[in-house]
Amino acid sequence: MATRSGMNTDRPPDYNPWPALWAMVIGFFMILVDNTIVSVATPAIMQDLRTDYNTVIWVTSAYLLAYAVPLLVTGRLGDRFGPKNMYLVGLTIFTLASLWCGLTGSIEMLIVARIVQGFGAALITPQTMAVITRTFPAAKRGGAMALWGATAGVATLVGPILGGVLVDGLGWEWIFIINVPVGIIGFVLAARIVPVLPTHTHSFDWFGVALSGIGVFLVVFGIQEGEKYDWGRIEGIISVPLLIAGGVVVFAGFVYWQSRIKNEPLVPLGLFRDRNFSLGNGGIALVSLAITSMSLPFFFYAQGVRGWSPTESALLMAPMAVVLMILSPFVGKLVDSTHPRNITVVGFGSAAVAMFWLSQLITPTTPVWQLCLPMALFGVSNACLWAPLSATATRNLPMASAGSGAGVYNTTRQIGAVLGSAAIAALIQARLTANGITGSSQDLQAAGDAMPSAIQDPFSIAMGQTLYMPVAAFVIGLVLVLSLAKPTHAGHGGAPTAAAAPESATTA
Repeated sequence: MATRSGMNTDRPPDYNPWPALWAMVIGFFMILVDNTIVSVATPAIMQDLRTDYNTVIWVTSAYLLAYAVPLLVTGRLGDRFGPKNMYLVGLTIFTLASLWCGLTGSIEMLIVARIVQGFGAALITPQTMAVITRTFPAAKRGGAMALWGATAGVATLVGPILGGVLVDGLGWEWIFIINVPVGIIGFVLAARIVPVLPTHTHSFDWFGVALSGIGVFLVVFGIQEGEKYDWGRIEGIISVPLLIAGGVVVFAGFVYWQSRIKNEPLVPLGLFRDRNFSLGNGGIALVSLAITSMSLPFFFYAQGVRGWSPTESALLMAPMAVVLMILSPFVGKLVDSTHPRNITVVGFGSAAVAMFWLSQLITPTTPVWQLCLPMALFGVSNACLWAPLSATATRNLPMASAGSGAGVYNTTRQIGAVLGSAAIAALIQARLTANGITGSSQDLQAAGDAMPSAIQDPFSIAMGQTLYMPVAAFVIGLVLVLSLAKPTHAGHGGAPTAAAAPESATTA
């Protein structure tokens, strides 16, 4: 809640919230890196564990599903037991599961370990966002959300680069083992620096959690496995379209259930009355879907067609990461003073152009410098999307809804990612078949050495065609953000808070 001056009563007047935020950003960065670090290691995992393409995709999808589904309740757990406590529990689970991932010797155990790892990540993420909402005044929250959003963007782009270096130098297991020392450092810093905030008593809608989880799983499983079964019946039991339709019906039932609950629904549908919250959620889902879906085909092209090592192929992401890190501080300064539509339109528009441009360059002979140009433009796009969308969506969250609002936003982001992972798996298989490539799993397992020249052209065409999906997602996002409204800096309960906080409270 807020005082008349707009001060947040969860923090003392002289409190500087920046050190705590930086401490939590370490864990947040680590779990987001795991969203994308597996992409560059997928060919190595597939070959070492002797599995096929459809199975290895579950190493990514299982993590994203286990991450997405609990987010609706883990934000509420932070409100009930304290965001610091939940953050530390989640970081412990994530770190131990990372060690498990690195030590496993079978694809089945790796998928199980990734599920546990995803659950730990789900406990961590909303706590970071909730601490921002509860310790920064609304009028100054843009800078903090810029750091949060930039962390998400940088992690998404740095993951493949870091993964490539580790896979080449130490083996794919180390993309997980590296989390152990980072997790320990993050735990110590958070335990010492992050404040203990007041807790709020909440009820928990476990039936709603079950409905949302079942609905999302059925849709994702149907999309990802559909091409494998030629969109017919899975093991002769149930048809893929019926499975997907059932998931949609279950998820619709979840929304109806939320509308009927009077006492603390998992998703307070009233939050969506705020136009920017609704559009921000839609926008971040599309961004997450697009980025997740572009990385797999690109790395299969780079390693399979061009014969580049994981490190060499991942370094093609470097222009994105460099441009993003350079621009993020400047964009962060604009978030609190500029209409969010102006920034996000640039982000979505340039992203659509960059992805379409890249899709036209996916050939066996494209010079490396030409591939770097759309990648650099994509860095501009990311700088103009992650921070502005998160700041705009959460600017006017009521303090009592900090945890649930953060949970909804992060759930939307992760559902976008898991749908992107599932859809691109199906689309890759479909385009390979359409371009006359059979036995595609074996072809992809050979990544790291250039595949036979006879299939390089059709394989490249197939991978380029799959990039039309992220292009479409960015175009839809562009249309969405045209309707964003300029925030009024209305704080909790609508009280204006533009001049609420003393400078010492928000200065890094």
